[in-house]
Amino acid sequence: MPDHPTAALAARISFQGEPGAYSHQACRQWDPQAEALPCPTFEDTIEACRSGAADLAMLPVENSTYGRVADIHHLLPESGLHIIGETFVRVHISLLGVPGASIGDVTEAMSHAVLLGQCRGFLKAHGIRTVTGADTAGSAMLVARAGERHRAALASPLAGEIYGLERLADQIEDRQNNTTRFLVMSRAADHARRPNRAGRPDMLTSFVFRVRNIPAALYKAMGGFATNGVNMTKLESYMVDGVFTATQFYADVEGHPDDPALARALDELRYFTSALTILGVYPADPLRSG
Repeated sequence: MPDHPTAALAARISFQGEPGAYSHQACRQWDPQAEALPCPTFEDTIEACRSGAADLAMLPVENSTYGRVADIHHLLPESGLHIIGETFVRVHISLLGVPGASIGDVTEAMSHAVLLGQCRGFLKAHGIRTVTGADTAGSAMLVARAGERHRAALASPLAGEIYGLERLADQIEDRQNNTTRFLVMSRAADHARRPNRAGRPDMLTSFVFRVRNIPAALYKAMGGFATNGVNMTKLESYMVDGVFTATQFYADVEGHPDDPALARALDELRYFTSALTILGVYPADPLRSG
């Protein structure tokens, strides 16, 4: 059974990438019983959920090593979807080879450029040269199709399982704490208070806003969170429509909009903003603190 009350209704979850991608792993982690629907792009992933082809969409937003995922913050406000949950995936990397191969047979390894950069120590120690692929799971698929003992892929253990490759080495990443955060999106908003997987009532609220064109607007807008004791866990800015003077901010804060302290902080924020949109109210995954 799924660990999340909302996930019980998810027959299908869309994600970007090939089967076996880390986004696919996030879908399984959220609800092992749901069907994962691979999509070519983030836009396609969103549209699959928006059109009803999928019940939920799984979108990566940030990585502990490489920061935020490009384009996602632009897509979220315009998606028409709502955040109803989050999940964190540890990026464990395996060296995947064809059946019967050994590490000594491997002379080249294929993967996405970002993942190749996370295994430099292992690859150098074994004299394995790198080949850049379009993505991690796609690289595993190509290696499986080629069927050559000297070629391997760097991808998730799930990709090895799906494409019939053997795990020649596991957890070969240079940084053992590399983690990607995913947001779970739905067509319908769910602002109900609900426990997280650990049974705790910890809630998060995510929103985007634009400040009014007045001196120190951002400073004044943020003041309400400080004076009301609301913890802001994320604040990022990004350009809107390619205009240097148009900046939008994305924020995550702890709490529920019905909490008196957060309600007061949001009221103050509205006074100094020209636009404010709540993207989601959802349980904080217990993995964010661990």
